Amino acid sequence: MSMFAKLKLRAAEGRPARVGLIGAGKFGSMFLSQAWRTPGIHLVGVADLSPARAQDSMRRVGWPDERFRARSFEDAARMTATFVTDDTAAMIASPFIDIVIDATGSPAAGIRHVLAACEHRKHIVMVNVEADALAGPLLARRAAEAGIVYSMASGDQPALIAELVDWARTIGFDIVCAGKGTKYLPIYHQSTPDTVWGHYGFTEEQVAGGDFNPQMFNSFLDGTKSALEMAAVSNACDLSPPDDGLDFPSCGVDDLPTVLRPVEDGGTLKKRGTVEVVSSIERDGRPVFRDLRWGVYVVFDAPTKYVRDCFNQYGLKTDDSGRYAAMYKPYHLIGLELGTSVASIATRGEPTGTTKDWRGDVIAVSKRALKAGETLDGEGGFTVFGKVVPAETSLAVGAVPIGLAHGLTLRNAVPAAQPIRWSDVAYDATNTAISFRHEMEALFRTEKGLDGSKA
Repeated sequence: MSMFAKLKLRAAEGRPARVGLIGAGKFGSMFLSQAWRTPGIHLVGVADLSPARAQDSMRRVGWPDERFRARSFEDAARMTATFVTDDTAAMIASPFIDIVIDATGSPAAGIRHVLAACEHRKHIVMVNVEADALAGPLLARRAAEAGIVYSMASGDQPALIAELVDWARTIGFDIVCAGKGTKYLPIYHQSTPDTVWGHYGFTEEQVAGGDFNPQMFNSFLDGTKSALEMAAVSNACDLSPPDDGLDFPSCGVDDLPTVLRPVEDGGTLKKRGTVEVVSSIERDGRPVFRDLRWGVYVVFDAPTKYVRDCFNQYGLKTDDSGRYAAMYKPYHLIGLELGTSVASIATRGEPTGTTKDWRGDVIAVSKRALKAGETLDGEGGFTVFGKVVPAETSLAVGAVPIGLAHGLTLRNAVPAAQPIRWSDVAYDATNTAISFRHEMEALFRTEKGLDGSKA
């Protein structure tokens, strides 16, 4: 029986999946636009720092006012209604919630939410890739110990990449490379909230007339968001990040099997089984033909001549040898697709991708020469950008992850384009997010044999 059929059955039996959403921003609002239209899913609660703003978002995407009549989670569960609150902890603890969605984008908040979900035995969907890249390997372990599902968010690119990887492996293919597309030029790593709109081509009038957050948009442009997403894919799909960060080769969909094959076979990859992001523009600024800016892909190879012949017979685009081929999805619909994750948990008890190991990490790298006494401003800001590297490299360097590189004061000067180390910053070791991250570092340092013990 399909997930949709199972959802309809749950609706008919009066036992819908009871969902609580944390964060009614862009991703959350896109989910909200579809959630009340899907049988078998009841959004019992929405928690946001501003309940009034959350209700405005819900009305904007189509929610009728009568759905706000609930005055508690119990009311909402009993009626076909939704309770909007600013008390996230109470929502996670509520016995009238089965599945929690974290759509906040805050790494520290994400850690708190997952640990609370573990305590109260609530499945959790992590739109919050920032928290997953920061501490997902340990969070996923805690979730497994608690007997709850810890899931990537369908509609976000990491989950869609994981789906393609699973498809390829299930039918017997080895993964050569997997990833997504974006708009990239090397100069973007130095972009700041002051320069971001020029790179996007937005006019002052467009920015003034829309809901544009320059630091958030800049995190997509300066490579940080791509690094976070590829770390999440590495950790969920047993793939390796590049040794020294993403290369962002310019590549369209027809050239994926040619560009993203090993160097020894004429491609750009220094190793197989890796992740990479392809750029939708050439280095001189020209658009790439048939670009994959909004999509995801997987590259795999034919194990035998027979399979190569099958690729050719069924029109699959390959490299010139016929060995390497790609499958891709040209678009992702972000929060509009998030219901798939809820349905998968509710009807199958399965995540739509989940963190397994710590293979990739996103470290903070200086955008310019930084002086002692300066304060780091985190993802998309003026001081640092995120770079994905192997977890072993991050541990060896003692690097500060991008998810914690906000509000920390530099004790030392750091040259441009250099990792920020824990020894370079003053920090509060008792801070929950920092202490949890350090716990994860210590655990995996031991497991990987990097503390002098035998792995």
